[in-house]
Amino acid sequence: QVQLVESGGGLVQPGGSLRLSCAASGSIFSIYLMGWYRPVPGKQRELVATITRGGTTNYADSVKGRFTISRDNGDNMVYLQMRSLKLEDTAVYYCNGRSGGTDDYWGQGTQVTVSS
Repeated sequence: QVQLVESGGGLVQPGGSLRLSCAASGSIFSIYLMGWYRPVPGKQRELVATITRGGTTNYADSVKGRFTISRDNGDNMVYLQMRSLKLEDTAVYYCNGRSGGTDDYWGQGTQVTVSS
């Protein structure tokens, strides 16, 4: 029904930058919130950043000031600009879309590895 495809992950040194992209297709009219999540120990997935259709953003404390989420509604794209990357940012990052019916749609994930 809704397909999300992430891209932009890779290997980067500490202090470096990456930009993740999420392309949405299908029945996207039902999506009011999109965001990025990553698995963490002891949890299923941790909120990294979200953005509403109106552009309101929310960030995890651990990434605030370093990551920026943005959205292009006309192009059905969501981006995550990642700066000043740390070793602990290493994770698989998943794109998420949430509908008014509380359904969640997930992409396949893209690997971000921060290493010297």
